[in-house]
Amino acid sequence: MTNEFLWATVAVVCVTASFPFYLYGAKIVLDAETVTWTVLTRHLRYIVTGLLLTGGPVVLWMAPRMFDELTGFAAMHIVAGLQAYAFLLFALTGIVRIFQAKRQHNLYHEPDPTVDLDDLHENMSAWRFRLRVGVAGYVCCWLLAYALGMARYLLRYPLS
Repeated sequence: MTNEFLWATVAVVCVTASFPFYLYGAKIVLDAETVTWTVLTRHLRYIVTGLLLTGGPVVLWMAPRMFDELTGFAAMHIVAGLQAYAFLLFALTGIVRIFQAKRQHNLYHEPDPTVDLDDLHENMSAWRFRLRVGVAGYVCCWLLAYALGMARYLLRYPLS
């Protein structure tokens, strides 16, 4: 039980630590008047760190144990987590296309704040919609999975 508690605690700490990286990564892009290559790479460093802090425990601790303790509560946690990653993949379908269009027009290295992004490609508004929906869905499902995971942790290892 002690070894299991230790690994569960490490997973909780890593996943909890990922949230400030997500918030700060989002703040970097939201605060930028123009998203340059420097802003984008700085933003991605924080987001990728958050994803690694969350993904590590998922791959190394949660997924291998998933079927050993599959209860209704655990199933809700798993579904919320999987849905978060599904939304992330959906967001990536927009991010990749937006990145390609901006790179093709050299807007990362020579930003032009007067350029309307929707004018870069006929599908740009759809790609940006995918990005927004994917990110919002990821955050909502991540928060739900986090809350369910914390509840499971506290029920299994009560603080006493």
